[in-house]
Amino acid sequence: MKNIKIVFSLFILLLVQFAQAQQELDGYLKVAASNNPGLKAMFNDYMAAMELVPQVGTLPDPTFAFGYFIQPVETRVGPQRANFNLMQSFPWFGLLSAREDVATEMAKSKYEDFENEKSNIFFEVKTAYYNFYFIEKAIEITKENIEILEVFKRLSLVKIEAGTASVVDELRVELEINDLENQLALFLDTKDAFRIKFNNLLNRDDISEIIVPDILWQKEIPLEQLNMLDEIYASNHQIKSIEHKLNAFLNQEIAAKKEGLPKFNVGVNYTIVGNNPMSTASDNGKDVLLFPSVGVTIPIYRRKYKALIKEAQFRQEAEISRKEDKKNVLSSIYENTYKDFNDGNRRIALNLRQSEIAKKVLDILIVSYSTNAKDFEEVLRIERQLLKYELEHQKALTDKNAAAAFMDYLIGQ
Repeated sequence: MKNIKIVFSLFILLLVQFAQAQQELDGYLKVAASNNPGLKAMFNDYMAAMELVPQVGTLPDPTFAFGYFIQPVETRVGPQRANFNLMQSFPWFGLLSAREDVATEMAKSKYEDFENEKSNIFFEVKTAYYNFYFIEKAIEITKENIEILEVFKRLSLVKIEAGTASVVDELRVELEINDLENQLALFLDTKDAFRIKFNNLLNRDDISEIIVPDILWQKEIPLEQLNMLDEIYASNHQIKSIEHKLNAFLNQEIAAKKEGLPKFNVGVNYTIVGNNPMSTASDNGKDVLLFPSVGVTIPIYRRKYKALIKEAQFRQEAEISRKEDKKNVLSSIYENTYKDFNDGNRRIALNLRQSEIAKKVLDILIVSYSTNAKDFEEVLRIERQLLKYELEHQKALTDKNAAAAFMDYLIGQ
């Protein structure tokens, strides 16, 4: 009963550590979303695209004209001195709203590009975090193995002094220690490179501390492949971006058709009239006020408008094909990612099992070597295998989580 309580307590403690580590990673993701300069640039691209909507949905500016008669035109009520004209053009009904729809859909496409970049940044941050965890564990495991080899070295020296072992045993240990120290130096350099990459993604100081857990949690993904693929097709930001572009070009076709319809022009004229000293009319010298005018712009040259319509239609076909191609690519990527995830699961179980067996074999061989000075080369070989299995176990953990993180990217998280 007491053992069960201890195991349960350790399990609860492990869950708490996992939760804290995941909170640390979530915090890093928020920092990346706020600070990453590439992400800021794409968001500003989206905001700029949104500002295009009121530009295309507004009536054209009215035209104002002023005319001065160098030689006044004599009329019954007096000579005309000057003329003012104000004219407003009105496009065909629905053209402005169609243009707004085009700009809005293109802006939405930009937003999906922004969201896709954010999902990609999150994937890169997660992967960099998992890689940093692995390099930390690799350094720790390598140091532990160097300490074990130092114990072997002392053991071999004792047996050499006792005349029950050859000096070759000591030299073999030296060779193994030198190899591990060189590998450790590489891991330390790699850790610095990983730290810089991670902090650059967060746009913060290169030397900022990165907190990783003692044991990496295992992230899972749904096992229903068909449902997962449907979710990717429905939620992937790249597909959404293509869909918004397709909608934009559908509205562009509508706008192109309306561009080829007549435009209306409504204006007002105001004429300044001088006094005619020879006239006795009651309205002598009275200005001509608010003389209205109405006009129609008839689009006679049809090649331009037909080309606009065909352009929109070709762009629609291009986006339809692009969407189909993107779905095929995502399907292949998903299958490879799912394979990598399952491979990570298998490698985790395999290397954990192999490590346990190697430890048992190593313990037996050490006892054997301590008593009869045989099988020392086998001791070193098994120790190398144990190091390999322990490193591969940690690598499998990071690879599995990286595959799950890429799956999050595919569904736009």
